[in-house]
Amino acid sequence: MAPVSTNIKIDPELKRDAQELFDNLGLSLSAAVNMFLRQAVREQAMPFRVRIPVYNEETLKVIEDARRGVNVSKGYTSMEELLEALNADDEV
Repeated sequence: MAPVSTNIKIDPELKRDAQELFDNLGLSLSAAVNMFLRQAVREQAMPFRVRIPVYNEETLKVIEDARRGVNVSKGYTSMEELLEALNADDEV
């Protein structure tokens, strides 16, 4: 049977990253998509686990703290600034 063309919308960055990955694996994007579809049809399911992540209470608290900016380390704009801060801790 002759192949048919299919149009799908993909984020440009995702497409570029996927093409780079598949190129490194010796595959075209088209071949990789065909592999995905064949495996899905063969298994009659998604060929990978799709689920909503479940986090424990400690992880949920850390995520919420980070969103609020609580218990978050200071950010640095350069390696020099980070090294100065690390060295300052040694001097105390």
